[in-house]
Amino acid sequence: MPSPTPQFPAALRRAHEGVLLYGVTPPRLTTTPERADEIAATTLARLAPLDLDALILYDVDAEADRAETARPFPFAPMMDPADFRDRHLTAWQRPVVVYRAVGKYDPDELRTWFATSPDDASTLAVLVGASSASQDVRTRLSDAYRLHVEAGSRPPVGGVVIAERHESRGDEHLRLLRKQEAGCSFFVSQICYDLDHTRNVLSDYVYACRDRSLAPRPVILTLAPCGSVKTLDFMTWLGIAIPRWLRNDLTRADDPLQESYEQCLAGARLLIAFCRRLGLPFGINIDSVTNRKIEIEASVELAREVQNLLGRR
Repeated sequence: MPSPTPQFPAALRRAHEGVLLYGVTPPRLTTTPERADEIAATTLARLAPLDLDALILYDVDAEADRAETARPFPFAPMMDPADFRDRHLTAWQRPVVVYRAVGKYDPDELRTWFATSPDDASTLAVLVGASSASQDVRTRLSDAYRLHVEAGSRPPVGGVVIAERHESRGDEHLRLLRKQEAGCSFFVSQICYDLDHTRNVLSDYVYACRDRSLAPRPVILTLAPCGSVKTLDFMTWLGIAIPRWLRNDLTRADDPLQESYEQCLAGARLLIAFCRRLGLPFGINIDSVTNRKIEIEASVELAREVQNLLGRR
């Protein structure tokens, strides 16, 4: 029999029914404090109607060695997500999940951040490793997990799940088990467009947990609408698998944003039903890949519809 269900972080307490998150990329590093305040206020006004369990704040890295092709959108350094939260998102009263691309930071920087993070339910973290084996890093992911334990396992940390990696290597579910053993209390996926890949890794993870009498941790599945061929190219550069039939539809559609929106909504229905059938605690995270207003507004509307699918009317 599986071991007793672990206590989830407070932000994910509804994970057995399905939690709802929204992902935000902080403004550029060159943004003035006044403009950052405006961006934060606009973001929170958009999200106000949503019953979100937490807000995700991404930590953007250049990832220049991710692919041989050029990055479709030029890289610009972004504000530190924790600084953006502390200085500009002070009106947000719900939990925040702060991403940390650990390769950017020296061990002492990570150790200090872990030790000084709020010791309450307001902050969680997701630790992200290198984008490729050849990336030059200051701290390896395995070392970051060790530093987190040494700091008293605060704040609660999660890991990344990449269905595309499971499709090519077949061992992503084992990576999740190792991360779980290292202290991960939840996982967040890369953007999901190939739902067969996603269901494969979720199924393998759940059954691997059952075989080991372990309780699976919540898996937060990310969806994002795509409003243009350039956004589609950026998703591909990021390593997101787009089925050929869907790529054909999006590149030939009169309104690719509407086409992808409908696919994301259908995907949300399928993934919610699949997780519930598996008995996997889960959530849906919605974000916008770009800062184009039309794609951001579509992502917020998608989050509203997913909220309804989760039964929060």
